[in-house]
Amino acid sequence: MRKKCPEATLLLCAVLVALGAEPPSYQDHNDLLYYLDDELTQHRIHTVSEWDIRRQHIVANMELVMGPLPVEDNLPVEYHVIEEAKFDGYTRQRIAYQARRDDPVPAYLFIPDKSSHSSAVLALHPTGVLGKGIPAGLSDKPNRNYAQELAQRGYVVLAPDYIYMGDKQLDPYELGYQSGTMKGIYNHLRGVDLLQSLPEVDPERIGTIGHSLGGHNSLFVAVFDLRIKAVVTSCGFNSFNKYKGGDLTGWSSDKYMPRIASVYGKDPARMPFDFTEVLGAIAPRPVFVSAPVDDSNFEVSGVRDCLRTALPVYEKVFDTQDRLVAVHPSCGHDFPADIREQSYQFLDKWLARPTE
Repeated sequence: MRKKCPEATLLLCAVLVALGAEPPSYQDHNDLLYYLDDELTQHRIHTVSEWDIRRQHIVANMELVMGPLPVEDNLPVEYHVIEEAKFDGYTRQRIAYQARRDDPVPAYLFIPDKSSHSSAVLALHPTGVLGKGIPAGLSDKPNRNYAQELAQRGYVVLAPDYIYMGDKQLDPYELGYQSGTMKGIYNHLRGVDLLQSLPEVDPERIGTIGHSLGGHNSLFVAVFDLRIKAVVTSCGFNSFNKYKGGDLTGWSSDKYMPRIASVYGKDPARMPFDFTEVLGAIAPRPVFVSAPVDDSNFEVSGVRDCLRTALPVYEKVFDTQDRLVAVHPSCGHDFPADIREQSYQFLDKWLARPTE
């Protein structure tokens, strides 16, 4: 079961946002090595404790756009199996697990035959009506079946549906959420709760992987949940000012963050956070970024901007620059087989048992 909060400061940020207390506004999202005090005076960051202040502000500014993370302690882990299919080396269950009370999340759960205290991965799907079925290998689109492949590799894998895709879910706005993005984050946090509850899983060795929609959702959940120890993101982000030439319409639909339009006018310059900070906020945990050079959704120079901005956090604050890895395959918006294999080796490295 999830602890009361993945990090005490995240609970504080959620409470502050809920009460209407806004964090300091950072005009420069490309310099992460300073924080603002209550008088908006800049202080350079040299230590982990100083970085923690900036990180708190990043999370709180994300919540200004996404809405606050729900805080519901001691919810039991509940799921039921709808159907089960046996394959060579693993079993795939179609399940529904409870996010909040009476709020089921449809998902596929993959359990390898020889799983025992195994590593686990939250596999988040790209945009598509099949939802969880895409990484499960049930679509006709190649290069998206990473949940299936990781199960074949020996990982316990949970692949949940995102809102408005896959099987029917409740309307997040009727439930009180301010964005589809935050509903996804909370669903995924509860997915980690589920994985940690399984006897087949080592609760200290859980990662996340996703392509496109799943690529940025993997980053978002890793910011809010420190139990996630490694991240793979494919074609999932770039800086807001380089997304579609600075037109944030695509980010402002009900599926994502409508406050980007209603509060911030779809203007990158007015946004309280950027993916430079999202990437930095995951440090020092390992992140594998696949950003193709011809991706028309997330233009690659904007990805490189984010990597360049986040690297000093890994390098100067934590001395873990080897944990931020990026590859730039010669293709469009895709997750090719050789890059998937590199990402799986990355997960193998960082989610291995300490004795391995």
